[in-house]
Amino acid sequence: MANPSSTKDFGHSTADKMKEAAGHAVDKTKEAAGHAFDKTKEVASNVGQAVSNAASAAADAAGKTADKLTSSTGTGVKHLGETIKEKGPQEGVLGGATRAVGNTLEQGGKYLEEEGFSGMMDDATELIRRNPVPAVLVGIGIGFLIGRTLGS
Repeated sequence: MANPSSTKDFGHSTADKMKEAAGHAVDKTKEAAGHAFDKTKEVASNVGQAVSNAASAAADAAGKTADKLTSSTGTGVKHLGETIKEKGPQEGVLGGATRAVGNTLEQGGKYLEEEGFSGMMDDATELIRRNPVPAVLVGIGIGFLIGRTLGS
């Protein structure tokens, strides 16, 4: 006949072993979940970086396209100024006005051609930085005019 105390010890040690095994299983599960979470964070970070890089590349491409378009517009404006000076009246008050308009268009076109869109934005930013109050007033005026135009 089996000793009742040894059966009790056997049951107790089996329960302890089961608890220990369950504890190990929980620890392993936590560890696996932690690794999965870390991997998920890493993948999400990589995806975020890839999206950021793609957006940056698209912005760079858009900026280059804007610069090219601005430069070609500048070339056209410069040629328009030259044409006005050549074809317009050469003497008298109209001749002076023609030269003034032609020179202004040539200079503006040359500026657009050389600076491009990014150069214009840099210059506009600097102008606003040097003259903040007039810039705000001009902005309010333009907003008022746009509102009146759209409201009519």
